[in-house]
Parts: sequence; structure tokens; C-alpha cells
Amino acid sequence: MPRVSQDHLQARRRQILDGARSCFARNGYEGATVRRLEEATGLSRGAIFHHFKDKESLFLALAEDDAARMADVVAEQGLVQVMRDLLADRTPGGGSEPEAEWLGTRLEVSRRLRTDAEFRARWAQRSEQLTAATKARLQWQRDGGNLRDDVDVDVLTAYLELVLEGLVSHLAMGLPADDLGPVLDVVEESVRRHRRA
Repeated sequence: MPRVSQDHLQARRRQILDGARSCFARNGYEGATVRRLEEATGLSRGAIFHHFKDKESLFLALAEDDAARMADVVAEQGLVQVMRDLLADRTPGGGSEPEAEWLGTRLEVSRRLRTDAEFRARWAQRSEQLTAATKARLQWQRDGGNLRDDVDVDVLTAYLELVLEGLVSHLAMGLPADDLGPVLDVVEESVRRHRRA
């Protein structure tokens, strides 16, 4: 039997994650049945669960994938850019999936964090990636003299993460978002160092 290439395995895994993202966004975690996952990915349950132990592992991998994409954007452009990507109706990092699918996954993570202690414990081990990327980006900005120095980096990180959560809630409620670009300008400006003329 011929061996499957690593590229093929990675492409199949990406196909599963992309289909699952859509399925979880449309149906929620409980509603994303194996049958619906098969339809969304175009693959059999055997193919899906060859790559992921179970639905829980698949969802966690999807959430981790989104967090990693966000962390990449943060490392390059900052957390405010992640928020701008959301307002521009695209996934953080310029992915091709609609923002609503990313948002659906993010909201499902938030719900499960609130209601599922086991998931909360598993997620806590992985969620530090975004916080670490934000802190590193802010420290880099401070070292370059571009970040205000009267507030601790940990406080600024928490502030930006709260703004992100507020934006996610705003979008989840279906509130208008066309005029939030200037709001994000204010957020970005609030962490910058202002030099006196």
C-alpha cells in the first residue's frame, strides 16, 4: 500500500478544519453532528476521525488554529489589526473564510469556557499563545519608543484583550459595525506614546 505524503495529510487536515469551522459556526458544537461534519467536509467519519480523536479534539484543534492565526497577525501587526480584520469581514490573517465562521468558533469557545470545566482546563493550556504574542508585540513597541511607558505591558495586554472581547460581543449581537474603524483608531492611539513637540 503506497504511503500518503505529508503534504497530502496536511491538505486533508486543512480540508477537515475548514469544513468543521463552517459546520460549528452554522450549528454550534452540539448541533455539529457527525453527519453534518461529513457533509461540511465532504469526507467520511473514518477520514475525519483518522485525523482527530473525536469531535471535542476536532473543535479544540479548530479553536487552536484560529488562535494561532490571530497570534501570527498580532506578532506582525498587533491585536488591533485582528480587530480591523474582523470589521473588514475576513478572518484574522486575511484568510478566505467569512468572518462569521471565525466569529462562530470564537463564540462557541466562549460559551464552552463558561459552561464546561473540562474544556476550560484544556483550553487554558492553549490560550496563552495569543496573550504571549500580544505582550511580546507590546514590549517590542515599548522598546522602540512607540508605546506609552506609564502603564505596565500586562495592563495594556489585558486592556486590548477586553476590547477584542467587546468587539466580538458587539458583532455577535448583530449590531452595526461600519462605523467602528474610528473607534479602533482611538484604541490604537490610547496605547501609543505621545511625544511632546
